[in-house]
Amino acid sequence: MRYRVTVADLGQSVPAQAGETVLSALLSHGVGFAYSCEAGNCGTCKCELVSGEILELEYSEHALSAPERARNIVLACRCRVLSDVVVRRLEAEDFEVHPFRTLRCRVAALERATHDVLRLRLEVLDGGPYVFSAGQFARLAFAFARGEERDYSMANAPGEPVLEFHIRVTDGGSLSARAAKQLQTGDEVRVTGPLGTAYLRARHAGPMLCVAGGTGLAPIRSIVSAALTDGFSHPLHFYFGVRAERDVYAEQELRRWAASHPNLRVHIVLSDPDGAPARDASPRRAGPVTEAVAADLADLAGFKVYVAGPPPMVDAVCALVRARGVGIRDIHADPFYPSGAGAGLSGAR
Repeated sequence: MRYRVTVADLGQSVPAQAGETVLSALLSHGVGFAYSCEAGNCGTCKCELVSGEILELEYSEHALSAPERARNIVLACRCRVLSDVVVRRLEAEDFEVHPFRTLRCRVAALERATHDVLRLRLEVLDGGPYVFSAGQFARLAFAFARGEERDYSMANAPGEPVLEFHIRVTDGGSLSARAAKQLQTGDEVRVTGPLGTAYLRARHAGPMLCVAGGTGLAPIRSIVSAALTDGFSHPLHFYFGVRAERDVYAEQELRRWAASHPNLRVHIVLSDPDGAPARDASPRRAGPVTEAVAADLADLAGFKVYVAGPPPMVDAVCALVRARGVGIRDIHADPFYPSGAGAGLSGAR
């Protein structure tokens, strides 16, 4: 049985086999549609189901919440077609599609930003130009780990000559642990992308809230840097949440930005300052980063919100800002899943 999948806001319609996913049908016929994990974990392919009968496959609650599903929001990668189907992209007015490229890069610099964060800078050798939107991510493949790939967010702003990634180094034999031990300056790295829809909406003329947890600083750094470079002059509240003092990094850069841009407010919040060694004692704000946001910002109507980091933190921030007046279309979230979290997911940051 053959049906049709139509993207209402694009006015494009493609054939689909019964049981084929909406995303597969669109991509196989060259329709530009945002996606990433293809496994119901990331939420990148969210869209509105306008009409049609579908069979929904399992997906993560972090990718699609119950309130969203109640509004007929679905994941294109999790919807099997059982009739003619019509969908609508959530933000057609801000939807950006960049050329999907594979770049051959070389390690230009390696730096331990903290005890468990590796700052990686790459020089593009060929395959460019690499065009992306601030807040997107790419898939990296290292020569020492053939057949393995992981997703990492660009920490640099678009247009900068060197690509920057922040890699959280975990224990054991994970790819990140091996990268910390084996990766050297001059090594080649393959970069494929860009991916993701939690990118800067540059046309937004209003206040902005950015919340980063851990290495979620990478995409948020890219977003804030790009916004400031483009002359963003509305209030910009930037919260960076980590566990303890030893987990704070890039602070000098953030403080320089704040000193140069009166509209930028930077807040560093420690969730467990007493749980680290005594030498890490700190006078900073303590507690969940959501508590700091809640204490500072009672009304968030009119804000665009960007959040990246551990899924529980991302969920908590999203719940808070929605309760304080932010519409679902104004929340752009990028939860960082651990490597191997879910079938088909190549490994998040």
